[in-house]
Amino acid sequence: MERHRPVTGFVKKITNGSALSPAGFLAGTAVCGFRGSPGDDLALLVSKTDCAAAGVFTRNRMAAAPVVVDRETLAAQPTAQRVVVTNAGVANAGTGVEGIEAARATQAEAARLVGCRPDQVLVLSTGVIGELLEMDKMVAGLGRAASSLSGDSGLAAARAIMTTDTRPKHLALEVELSQGRVRLGGMAKGAGMIHPDMATLLGILTTDAQIPEGFLGGALRTAVDRSFHRISVDGDTSTNDSVLILANGASQVPILERDRGIFGNALEQLCVELAQAVVRDGEGATKFVHLQVTGAPSVSEAVVVGRVIATSPLVKTALAGGDPNWGRILAAAGRAGVDVDPGRWSLWIGPGNSATVRLLKQGKPLPANRRAAVEALAANEVTVRLDLDLGQAAATVWTCDLTHEYVTINAEYHT
Repeated sequence: MERHRPVTGFVKKITNGSALSPAGFLAGTAVCGFRGSPGDDLALLVSKTDCAAAGVFTRNRMAAAPVVVDRETLAAQPTAQRVVVTNAGVANAGTGVEGIEAARATQAEAARLVGCRPDQVLVLSTGVIGELLEMDKMVAGLGRAASSLSGDSGLAAARAIMTTDTRPKHLALEVELSQGRVRLGGMAKGAGMIHPDMATLLGILTTDAQIPEGFLGGALRTAVDRSFHRISVDGDTSTNDSVLILANGASQVPILERDRGIFGNALEQLCVELAQAVVRDGEGATKFVHLQVTGAPSVSEAVVVGRVIATSPLVKTALAGGDPNWGRILAAAGRAGVDVDPGRWSLWIGPGNSATVRLLKQGKPLPANRRAAVEALAANEVTVRLDLDLGQAAATVWTCDLTHEYVTINAEYHT
């Protein structure tokens, strides 16, 4: 009779963890000159063995060439991926047939260097829309990146994919399953054009777990729905948004039926922390904001209300100024398209990750708490909680304030 280790679900963070923390992954970086600034702007991530793979992509109708190519590649070959090529500085979006050809040529060159097939290569791009990817620079950069492949380049790869980001975003977790321990790792980039469907960013996730057939895509979609689809910096979605996951099974630890929930929760934790890191690094942001909507009829309706509040320029500028103008929050919630009764609403605000100052009770203002609200908004991390008093469902959306610096960054992005 088969004996199983106890399922503990134990999860720990790996110090300086990255997409290379799971066994069997390597990375190399290079300067191509796409970004027009010093530093690497190309990352090549390689698995030593074939990977099950899945992706979640932008819902923007103007999908960039890499998105088009990756969708087709994963649809045809979801079980034997080996490579992810990511360049920063040029989005390869709005580039027509030439852009598709450049993405395909990138696949072919990376495959040649690594020793795999072109349909085992996925490509990601980020940067300025409407500029063609210069293949001479790409080919030269791929050669340098391939010659520098290492298991110690996880943080360098996370830096190489940055654009307006001010810091790299990377994380890895170790998870106890019934047959042993597996690792999950990841890196993400994003600071502007961040909003759900998909949230504007690039994310590359890895794991050395042995994935059961048909499991990975659903697990990724669930994790993304509860993380990258719950963040907003500026309400703009991009042409290039992509989150990929590669599972190479190098740990030789299978995910049994009893482990699926544990692994799914760990994947969600990984995605949530990477998504929050994107918002914390939002262009020009000075405040990280937890928007909690409780008492909703359903989770989906709670998310809808949270997203509308998160994208309101009036709410976000009030947060930037530390102005407890909570009427803006209510006005945003009221136009979310959810059937609500403002006479039942209660609203709290507070510093950190808890809302302790009540400003509205069952639709009635509590003006005596205004001073405490001003003090709460002085913090660089703030929680806002709106209770709709219509049910038991709740959801949290993460956002940031909107400052003068955001305008400066985006007014001068191309030049």
